[in-house]
Amino acid sequence: MRKLLFLGLLFTLLSTFSCNSGPTYVLITTSLGDIKVMLYDDTPEHRDNFLKLVEDEFYNGTLFHRVIPGFMIQGGDPTSKGAAPGTNLGNGGPGYTMEEEIGKPHIRGTLAAARSPDSSNPQRRSNGSQFFIVTGQRQTDQSLDRWQGMHNIQYNEAQRELYKTYGGRPDLDTQYTVFGEVVAGIEVADAITAVQRNSADRPVQDVSMTISVVSK
Repeated sequence: MRKLLFLGLLFTLLSTFSCNSGPTYVLITTSLGDIKVMLYDDTPEHRDNFLKLVEDEFYNGTLFHRVIPGFMIQGGDPTSKGAAPGTNLGNGGPGYTMEEEIGKPHIRGTLAAARSPDSSNPQRRSNGSQFFIVTGQRQTDQSLDRWQGMHNIQYNEAQRELYKTYGGRPDLDTQYTVFGEVVAGIEVADAITAVQRNSADRPVQDVSMTISVVSK
């Protein structure tokens, strides 16, 4: 019941969908299990780009190349396909960036686009293919108050409850484009963050993926 309540609150809070088509789902299949993700219709540029890459099998064989406990798992770098052990990854992409669609909070389970830092990317444009899934940590009213002040935003009661009950990374809010959420398999993301990793946060044992569009 608690899980269903969480998914219902997150759906209501973060998504606006067409009455005709409904949301789109993708399945990220990894060596440690499956993660099912719902894409948001109100971030259409990121949704459509992600779906095109999925349909082109762009992600198949890529790695989760950066994983950090209490933070996130990141993948989508095409140069990770067949990369030798110890190779530093994270600079690849499809050859383009995307205009930001920033607006949603980084609550546990959200799917967001990776990007270059502000120093080289002040417009906060997203990498065309790299993404991360937030695992995060539970927050308190005090921590949320602090991030509100730093980011000049205001969390509503529903957002506060989700952050305090399920966790997330409010330090990322207003910084990255969130364009989907995990609806099943968040424990797989947790398992991926727990693997042995090197000094660059790359898993020592590769965690590869394939992604496909699925029905609800």
